[in-house]
Amino acid sequence: MTRLSVEMLAADPVEPITSAGHAQLGIAVLAGIAVIVLLITKFKMHAFLALTIGSLALGAFAGAPLDKTITSFTTGLGSTVAGVGVLIALGAILGKLLADSGGADQIVDTILAKAGPRSMPWAMVLIASVIGLPLFFEVGIVLLIPVVLMVAKRGNYSLMRIGIPALAGLSVMHGLIPPHPGPLVAVDAVKANLGLTLALGVLVAIPTVIIAGPLFSKVAARWVDVQAPDRMLPERPSEELESRPGFGATLATILLPVVLMLSKALVDVIIDDPEHSVQRVFDVIGSPLIALLAAVIVGMFTLGRPAGFTRERLSTTVEKGLMPIAGILLIVGAGGGFKQTLIDSGVGQMILDISKDWSIPALLLAWLIAVAIRLATGSATVATISAAGLVAPLAADMSTTHTALLVLAIGAGSVFFSHVNDAGFWLVKEYFGLSVGQTLKTWSVMETIISVVAGGLVLLLSLII
Repeated sequence: MTRLSVEMLAADPVEPITSAGHAQLGIAVLAGIAVIVLLITKFKMHAFLALTIGSLALGAFAGAPLDKTITSFTTGLGSTVAGVGVLIALGAILGKLLADSGGADQIVDTILAKAGPRSMPWAMVLIASVIGLPLFFEVGIVLLIPVVLMVAKRGNYSLMRIGIPALAGLSVMHGLIPPHPGPLVAVDAVKANLGLTLALGVLVAIPTVIIAGPLFSKVAARWVDVQAPDRMLPERPSEELESRPGFGATLATILLPVVLMLSKALVDVIIDDPEHSVQRVFDVIGSPLIALLAAVIVGMFTLGRPAGFTRERLSTTVEKGLMPIAGILLIVGAGGGFKQTLIDSGVGQMILDISKDWSIPALLLAWLIAVAIRLATGSATVATISAAGLVAPLAADMSTTHTALLVLAIGAGSVFFSHVNDAGFWLVKEYFGLSVGQTLKTWSVMETIISVVAGGLVLLLSLII
């Protein structure tokens, strides 16, 4: 959310929709979440509709007037889309440019050409982490699956030895690192510093992805010793192109928004003077909107031109990149509406009041709430959005650093133990040709390792900084 929109909301806060007691509010929260879980899991309803109905149910169970509940929901939906909608759109465009131009394939092929048999799992986690920065998780899986299957077949590797590192790299990026939708929404909800969250997220992500990727893949390969399934490999996007971007240009384009946002965070720490001309410049170029927009514009030249894209082809690529995110934007927006309904009903304040008497740290509480919602709904994004709305009041008295860690604690909890109610579970199962039991022993355990290790590192960092 922009500074202006934050100030506008602060100047004109939404009127609380109810003054129900703690017991009634607690029941209302459980009932609202239960409605969402039931609609998503039992009735297979789209998460956007489930979150909308669940928000209305929450208000009804809390004893709030329907018109105020609707106002809270629409206010939250609007402010969330205003805060992160454009960023998600720009990220989708950059990801589509990367895929269609062959830039992603160029990075993959370059790294694999330099990797030997022993270093191959490490090469796969590196590829997935780099590719996963601008891509949504599902897009990253589709893009990397042909590479995973090809490497496993040609090198006669166990599929888990190659596949787990790639999946770990994508999943860690998805759960912890902006500009992915979940972390962006959590940053917006608790008013965290995006650059600092990104920097600390990278710090947590590196050891997490090493443990859950290359190291765990050794164990996973013993538990489930399978080879790449004998099926026709999906066609790689760059196979139809006569030329594709260079490795250096592609990598620079992917990392440009990250460098700009981290530069802003570094300048803020070093100068710490909002009126200083250098800091004002970096406040602009390091803002997520400008950083991602710059990457998209640069990508049109560094990715599109070497691939021989005409202006019409670039326009088509942008359009195709935007089409799949309609559902994501609606889910994120409805999640913001649910978050605002939670806040306006007084649930956040209730958690703040109750948690004062608990000895449990706020970061651990945030992680546990995200874990519970993740297990129930199967959606990391829904878990992140809902947990952020519930624990947002806890951030009021936190330092800037601990607010960023709160975002990471929520993100870590949101990827805990993916199972049969998660679309990602079935995506991995079908692509790798695994049984349900094999998917649980590999993919689900890997997700749990990511969640626990990242959560533990966040708590450790909170004691140090």
